[in-house]
Amino acid sequence: MYQRRTLVASSVGLHARPAGLVAKAAAGQQAKVRIAKITAGVAGDPVDAASVLGLMTLGAGFGDEVELTAEGDHAQASVDALAELIARDLDA
Repeated sequence: MYQRRTLVASSVGLHARPAGLVAKAAAGQQAKVRIAKITAGVAGDPVDAASVLGLMTLGAGFGDEVELTAEGDHAQASVDALAELIARDLDA
């Protein structure tokens, strides 16, 4: 399993448009990516990163830390692609 943490850079967090962009990118990855919000250093319950509704239920706001995980041959590339996307301001 490969995992990576990153900070949410969008001012509205993983809500609405940013959630849609992340979900679309996740659906296009070769590995299934799960994402969880980090609270007090501990990852919460992960959701499917390809689900807009799942992303919105995380409640991840601007500056919050999230952890992405995936398994399999393409796990690192898939997780890294999404982590880099989340670390950008998707509101612009």
